[in-house]
Amino acid sequence: MTDATAPAPSASHTTGGAFYRLVWKWHFLASLYVLPFMTMLAITGGIYLYKPQIENWLYEDRMHVEVAGPALPLASQIAALKEHSGITRLRGVTSFDDPSRSTFLEFNDSQKVRSYAWVNPYTGEVLGAVARDETVMRLLKKFHGELLLGKFGTKFVELSAHWAIVMFITGAYLWWPRGNRSLKQAIRPPKGSPKHGRSWWRETHLFTGLLATVLVVPILITGLPWTDVWGGGLSYVQSETGQKSQSLRFSRSAPNSTASEGTQIAYEEVFAIAKAEGLKAPYEMRPPRNERAAFWVRSASSNRFEQSELIVDQYSGDILRRFNFSENPPVAKAVSLGISFHQGELYGRVNLIQNTMAAILAFVLAITGFVAWWKRRPAGKLGVPHAPEAALSPMMIILVIFLSVLLPLVGASLIVALILDWLLFQRLGWFRT
Repeated sequence: MTDATAPAPSASHTTGGAFYRLVWKWHFLASLYVLPFMTMLAITGGIYLYKPQIENWLYEDRMHVEVAGPALPLASQIAALKEHSGITRLRGVTSFDDPSRSTFLEFNDSQKVRSYAWVNPYTGEVLGAVARDETVMRLLKKFHGELLLGKFGTKFVELSAHWAIVMFITGAYLWWPRGNRSLKQAIRPPKGSPKHGRSWWRETHLFTGLLATVLVVPILITGLPWTDVWGGGLSYVQSETGQKSQSLRFSRSAPNSTASEGTQIAYEEVFAIAKAEGLKAPYEMRPPRNERAAFWVRSASSNRFEQSELIVDQYSGDILRRFNFSENPPVAKAVSLGISFHQGELYGRVNLIQNTMAAILAFVLAITGFVAWWKRRPAGKLGVPHAPEAALSPMMIILVIFLSVLLPLVGASLIVALILDWLLFQRLGWFRT
């Protein structure tokens, strides 16, 4: 990783020639788009890693209660919420198997707004209710993934992730020691301070980029399955090859209850069945949508291997099907574990610290790249690196095609950029050396 903006190193530092300059230009142009998004993703993603701790602080008075005798039946707690907010659909009930925790309910309110509520299990008091999309962490997540612009915004975030990978690949090539620059020099932390000027910012960017490549690129890759284009393509391939997740949550193959009428078992009994089956708390339960459907309940443990699911007959309480995470096909399992890694949950505190460091490095990388460019650019100009057209060798063309297939939005954006360059940028003199 070199800074996206530094001038070409002197002959004493590189023997890369025309190809080096071409890679440098690609790195620079990719950084123009990526760095603002990287700054945003580093901040929002770094904060979201601590979602449980932040929500525990924000909603402490709603999540925790004083133990006061036996709990009320869940039916009574749900009735209290219905009187408080109205319920057009009960979406789920979460039990923490902890007497000091409130009951967490997900529901559609009287206006059919998807909402959350916390109910004191001993008094039936509704401690709080809020629309799901108005919660702080939900807003942060939507900004992180789609800029609060829905499907339109998510394309820009995904495009930045695709080009960020290109930026790291080209940066790694530019960082690689060549000429009389030794490996020892390349991995050495920067000396001096910001008062030493652009050279310090450049060296800090180089060193930060080295660390960031190791820690940030895995986060970028494991985030791709969430995206529209790349993730949608992966989902299609998984479906066609039998590698789709076998989760029962939204599966059409989940069995119905054996009867179509009768007396529904109490919600408490569903949680008792889950506990008896060895599922780990907390338990997330989705009630049947109609008289024929069944209960779905799972362990909401952050450990993916503990996330077993049950389909429970709503009348008899019989277990109609059980699904364990380990039964997923290899690709589905890898995708799920990748998401767990992305969220800092895969291997506990170490994963959380690692991803926190990655977020900090990504932020520093963006800032140092911008400052180094700002200090070296010609007055009033963008400072695009010069790259001879002859450097566009067959190998480079093959690499571009490979990246465009692997990262479709890279290919699509390149086509758009070439068209705009031909129609507009050349006439205006933009992005010229």
